[in-house]
Amino acid sequence: MNARPSSSRVDTAFQASLVLAGLGVATVLAGVAWEVLSLSGEALSKGGIGFLTGTTWDPVAEEFGALPALYGTLVTSAVALLIAVPLGIGSAVFLSEMATSRVATVVGVLVDLLAAIPSVIYGLWGLFVLAPLLREHVQPAVQAAFGSLPIFAGPPLGVGYGTAGLLLAIMVIPVITSVSREVLRAVPDTQREAAYALGATPFEVIKGTVFPFARSGLVGAVVLGLGRALGETMAVTMVIGNRYDISASLFAPGYTLAAVIANEFAEAFSPRYLSALAGLAVVLLGTTLILNAGARLLVRRVKGAA
Repeated sequence: MNARPSSSRVDTAFQASLVLAGLGVATVLAGVAWEVLSLSGEALSKGGIGFLTGTTWDPVAEEFGALPALYGTLVTSAVALLIAVPLGIGSAVFLSEMATSRVATVVGVLVDLLAAIPSVIYGLWGLFVLAPLLREHVQPAVQAAFGSLPIFAGPPLGVGYGTAGLLLAIMVIPVITSVSREVLRAVPDTQREAAYALGATPFEVIKGTVFPFARSGLVGAVVLGLGRALGETMAVTMVIGNRYDISASLFAPGYTLAAVIANEFAEAFSPRYLSALAGLAVVLLGTTLILNAGARLLVRRVKGAA
């Protein structure tokens, strides 16, 4: 007779702990946003919209504009996703649908290890291996074939938007692959068996049965990869060239929001300078929230169309 009240108390305590956990996450996010907004108040109030559209970063003259860093963040993230999404989802399809259990286990462990490598290690590898390889072999060949295009103009320096985007893609692929693999594994086997029973080929099963069932999860995997690309700091800082400029060429050096903050935070010698760096953090936070909100709307539309 005493089991029911005890169970009720346990359920109530459990629900309360979950509510507190959710409120704790929201409180942390609100606290971070409030602190960053408070620090950036001077730069945002004096610069206004000019802070977002300005292209000059001159701490001595206290003239700050965030546009080149925002541009570099968006370009490198876009390049990363263009490379990582097909490779990551393709790898996940291979591991979940095509590979034997032994191969899937071994490759899956390697993918998880790649996702766990610290970003500074990727940055060192990108600086001493990837950048020289691109500078000496890949970029000259690409320029010889497609040099008339603006995105491949300029000298092959080995560092720049393209190198940073490629390195980000290498870092993002394991994230997309791991999440997509679990999403595809969650598709009931009865869906596949029914399609095979109707005479479908493996390609038709994956395209017409597995993908529609897993679309929302695959979009979620891409969103996680985008979040990793937007916020990456050390690896990008080592290979992007760190030049505060806007260029259409992927071979040109540039900057990102996170890289500027990491490089110059310790050198902020005035309150206005520190406020401008906090303003970049606000722009990065706002960009991340906007893109994630857009991705969630996309997931909802995909679920509705399924």
